[in-house]
Amino acid sequence: MEEMNGAEILVKCLEDLGVRHIFGYTGAAILPVFHALEKSDIGIIINSNEQSAAFSAAGYSRSSSEVGVAIVTSGPAITNTLTSVADAYGDSIPMLVIAGQVPEHKIGTDSFQHINVKGIFGEAAKKVIQVSNDDDLESIIKDAYYFARSGKPGPVVIDVPLDKQQKMHEYRDMNVMRFEESYHDDRHLCEEQCAEFFRLLLNSKKPLLYLGGGLNSEAGSKAIREFNERFNIPSVNTLLAKGVVDERNELNLGMLGMFGTPYANMLIQENDFFFAIGVRWDDRVAEKVGFAIGTDIAYIDINPEKMHQIKIERGPKFTFIGDAATAIRDLLNYAKRYSITLDIHEWQERARFLKRSWPLDYNRESKKIQSAEVMALLANYVDGNTKITTGVGNHQMLAAQYLPMQKAKSFMTSGSFGTMGFSLPTAIGVCYANPDARVIAIDGDGSLKMNMGELHTIASLDLPVRILMLNNQSDGMVQNLQDAAYGGARTGTQRPKDVCFADIARSFGFSYTARVKDRSDLKESIETFLSSEGPCFLEVCTDSEEVLYPKVPAGGAYKDMILGPYIKQVSSTSACDRSDLSERPDLLKADGISVNISNIE
Repeated sequence: MEEMNGAEILVKCLEDLGVRHIFGYTGAAILPVFHALEKSDIGIIINSNEQSAAFSAAGYSRSSSEVGVAIVTSGPAITNTLTSVADAYGDSIPMLVIAGQVPEHKIGTDSFQHINVKGIFGEAAKKVIQVSNDDDLESIIKDAYYFARSGKPGPVVIDVPLDKQQKMHEYRDMNVMRFEESYHDDRHLCEEQCAEFFRLLLNSKKPLLYLGGGLNSEAGSKAIREFNERFNIPSVNTLLAKGVVDERNELNLGMLGMFGTPYANMLIQENDFFFAIGVRWDDRVAEKVGFAIGTDIAYIDINPEKMHQIKIERGPKFTFIGDAATAIRDLLNYAKRYSITLDIHEWQERARFLKRSWPLDYNRESKKIQSAEVMALLANYVDGNTKITTGVGNHQMLAAQYLPMQKAKSFMTSGSFGTMGFSLPTAIGVCYANPDARVIAIDGDGSLKMNMGELHTIASLDLPVRILMLNNQSDGMVQNLQDAAYGGARTGTQRPKDVCFADIARSFGFSYTARVKDRSDLKESIETFLSSEGPCFLEVCTDSEEVLYPKVPAGGAYKDMILGPYIKQVSSTSACDRSDLSERPDLLKADGISVNISNIE
């Protein structure tokens, strides 16, 4: 045993857990911890504010197998992290947020910068711990790290009073493995469960995989890829599962949902066996799923509360509560033992046909650059070493539609909470967790402004983060909604003055900055942007009147999907020949699939 003060014990615990970086912002109530960090090999990254620090920590978790850590002071500092904590909780992202607090005897008083952390964060975090002077800080920190990543992962908030940080304690050097083992999930599918699953699968002619964020790990991605090497079942995915399978694969039809790809939203209308894995049945997907009589559902997820809900709402024929990767591996091993194969050649061809015949498209005749056009161009440069972060808005959905991610944990975005200001601070965390990756932060002008201070963080630390900003001088997604619901009355969504963000980035010290207004400069600028070293910023001025398609309207089903004026069926021989479609009726029946090609209005 060794005597240390509480702050030193806290830092020693982080070292024992293998933490290499922390993100934060200092202040009076957390000074002892930052002083202890100065003597540690753990890197300290100071963000522009505490919300960003927690986003960076979550980005570290989202893009790696580690648990990101944010350390902040009391009062407004910890409340600043609330949005980031709620965002991580919604997307099941493990994270530790450690905050300073007033001395224990002042808790519950009107002391300077005191706030009831447990009361505020109780519904926004997986767990909130108010540390007392009598508590064993070492076991709390080490247990919290593994609790955050166990089961349905999520953020843990730890509130540490100042006097606890200063007080001397005995450090016992507890083995971290005992904490990890206490959360080991040993649930497996039994023989009978595997047999029941394959009875359902083999009885189907049109099975469809629905891949969720519960598979977005190295183990999950590897398991589902091996499973589908054997069965080749067409797949669709959630926003948070991009890259779980290689999206260049012709049997992966991309993102399903309100702004899903046309072919994903078409194929789901025909399936007879819907295998959902690690998904939370988000309302932008699930509310639109109207399964025909005879469609069987199988569902695997680690969250028992969600499983109970879906059993009531959907009546799945097969369910399993447990780790998705483990369950898929059990099914695969069973299939190998009993030489189970699947003959769904016609269904596979149907999936390939839809993906070829209904490509994403945009207004190619516009004089103004389209945001979709930028994403379509960037898609040519995405490789296995690319890590993408996005803000929230039309640019986020376009990135999800167009960019073919190839690996798990390669596409970081705010799914459940839809938090603007997400991209830049998250990219910082991604950069530290993946120093050899090419990190591209895609943002809109509205979303980027939310945490624009991170331009200074990125530049001052000389981080090789490439920021691609699509500037349409508006909040495009909300503007689209206004046009549809309020007859074009655009209140609060347009910018009164054009601002050159590239100049702002240049003033912070970015090594490469450029602003593109002319389409003829776009391709060369993107190539230069991607090949330049250090912090890079490319601002592309895009069409403020661009509308995001396809779209399944609120309250509508997939059969009500609006393709807009530019997404049209093309012949299988020529994806560019659309001349035969100029006289199509407003409502088109395509081999039994209902789609609407009208304008959103």
